[in-house]
Amino acid sequence: MLKKPLLSEHVMKNVFFDTCVYHQPGIDCLFEVIDIDNILFASEMFGAVKGIDPETGHYFDDTKRYVEGLGLSAEDKAKVYEGNARRVYFRVWMLP
Repeated sequence: MLKKPLLSEHVMKNVFFDTCVYHQPGIDCLFEVIDIDNILFASEMFGAVKGIDPETGHYFDDTKRYVEGLGLSAEDKAKVYEGNARRVYFRVWMLP
């Protein structure tokens, strides 16, 4: 026995995922599978993916809309939109 942590515990302490997913079912799956503390908000510059979803009329790359569609609590939104990034990249925020 190597006495290593369970893979799920080890991954959740070392791997982070972003919200650059271009449809609601993908975002739904991301948030079902990955711990909220390991998700960082990300998006493309609007228009980078020049496609409009024919079902919604919105650009595919409007990732904030997909996150908002989850119905997260204010606390969880704060983690995804800012808190998790500040925790992961703490040295950047500490620069003078």
